[in-house]
Amino acid sequence: MSADVFAKKRRNSLLLFLIVGVATIVSIIITEYNVAKGFTSVPKAVQWALSNFYPTMDSLAKLPDILVKLKETLLISIAATTVAAVLAFIFAVLGSNTTKVNRFFGSISRGIAILFRNIDVSVWSMVLLFSFGQSSFTGYFALFFGSFGFLTRAFIETIDEVSGSSVEALQATGATYLTVISQSVIPSTIPQMISWVLFMIETNIRNATLVGLLTGSGIGFTFNLYYKSLNYDIASLVVITIIISILCIEFISNYVRRMIL
Repeated sequence: MSADVFAKKRRNSLLLFLIVGVATIVSIIITEYNVAKGFTSVPKAVQWALSNFYPTMDSLAKLPDILVKLKETLLISIAATTVAAVLAFIFAVLGSNTTKVNRFFGSISRGIAILFRNIDVSVWSMVLLFSFGQSSFTGYFALFFGSFGFLTRAFIETIDEVSGSSVEALQATGATYLTVISQSVIPSTIPQMISWVLFMIETNIRNATLVGLLTGSGIGFTFNLYYKSLNYDIASLVVITIIISILCIEFISNYVRRMIL
């Protein structure tokens, strides 16, 4: 019996690799992508970067302005994530199979989460440009909507997995709905939810660079400005500050995760 299962899994794996391989070949043919030219261009790209894309002593004069824009981007990312997390928790409680009020509210909450989660932040940025134009508000709401969809889904799964037994125990004693939420759901899920929020903050800081390119705000716009004006030394300094900030945020979030989990 186990041999048959192993053989079936092997056939399915081979079939999957075959489908992926065929899809790759068809994509190359349709797009007329030159694979050989793509690989041979890598050394040239590295050589150009080493020759042009590095900060100089003159570019360091722009560092204070870059740090101001970086701070703006970090604050927008954190604010969008934390506000989205609060709203996502409410929708997750209503959408979870463990704590939903009724089937109608549960379906509505899950449907909203699926809708927002499957629209990329770049798409939100382009849509919101028509309402707010190129401004920090556009970047904030783009990150907010993307965070809300992802966190709602993550919180729903967390509530269903972590607090199911304790919720049933409290409900069996006749506890009210708010008591169940405050005494069971929040205490049992808060560490995992904080971990999801930290992950979303890291993701949003990365996404904020792309959002800034589209919305004309933050560190992304600063990079785009210097890169298009051929000031590659300053543009490289912007990239370095982004990388350092992401590494610092990741270090902090990993430390917090180790403390709470």
